[in-house]
Amino acid sequence: MIIDLPKFLAAERRSWTELDEILSRLEADPHRRLELEELKRFYFLYQKASADLAQLSTFAFEPQIRRYLESLVARAYGEVHEARARERRGSPITWFWREFPAVFQRHVRLFWLAVAIFLAGSIFGGAALRFDPEAKSVLMPFEHLQGDPARRVAQEEQAKRDRLSGAHSTFSADLMTHNIRVSLLTLGMGMTAGAGTVLLLFYNGVILGAVAVDYAVAGQTKFLLGWLLPHGVIEIPAILIAGQAGLLFGRAMLGWGSNESLRRRLRRVSPDVMTLAFGLAVMLVWAGIVEAFFSQFHEPVLPYALKIAFGLVELAVLILFLARKTPTQ
Repeated sequence: MIIDLPKFLAAERRSWTELDEILSRLEADPHRRLELEELKRFYFLYQKASADLAQLSTFAFEPQIRRYLESLVARAYGEVHEARARERRGSPITWFWREFPAVFQRHVRLFWLAVAIFLAGSIFGGAALRFDPEAKSVLMPFEHLQGDPARRVAQEEQAKRDRLSGAHSTFSADLMTHNIRVSLLTLGMGMTAGAGTVLLLFYNGVILGAVAVDYAVAGQTKFLLGWLLPHGVIEIPAILIAGQAGLLFGRAMLGWGSNESLRRRLRRVSPDVMTLAFGLAVMLVWAGIVEAFFSQFHEPVLPYALKIAFGLVELAVLILFLARKTPTQ
């Protein structure tokens, strides 16, 4: 079909502008409800813009107009489907069960990027400690990790009483607060266009890699697994999801391949960033409880095989949960 392109653009631009104005009002006030006639008009304009984009895709025309129309249609599509999602949301438990894995899967490539950065840090930290044992104080800036692993294990296993007797709840709350603070910092550093998030992921990987090599070289691998797995299989993925959210935030800051304003880009990703943040917070609450009331008990009180098996079951459940298909997908 042959069309008069300048005439077509002049005639259709008015409806695009009207759709843009409606979207701007909706984005400025996410709780705004459209009346029935407004909804009909909005949906008509959305369908019209989609048809115009499909029609113009067969012609070579100004790339700026194409990008504008693609962005307009994408924003309208997001508003339509986000509104439907809001209608389906129920209790916090329902939200966690359905929305969290859906958002995680939507940005799973950024999660794997966070994993790669964390693993690179772990390899670096392990190698650095292996080749320079004197670097322990720099690589692991925590007092309880500075000593000889074999001596610590012997002390833990020979303890005659519960070291946290009467203080498990306080210790658990402290762990939750610290881990949530670290995770939110990792997420928040996305404001540096993702650079701060990358550094924190790498740094946390360095610490884990150094600890793993330190205990493995001392012949305490079983203790390490029994100590770390019960809470670590939840805590570490939560930090990685914080990195995923931070990288998503950073990508929006950079705006590669988008002609949208920074404000619009941030508004578009903010629901997903917040969903990931609340989801990882729930994970860290569970990890804090497990660390205080389970991980801190060692043989002969709790067999290492039991603790390792418990951690592996947690990991399997977490994988199945994050990989599950949800009604929003």
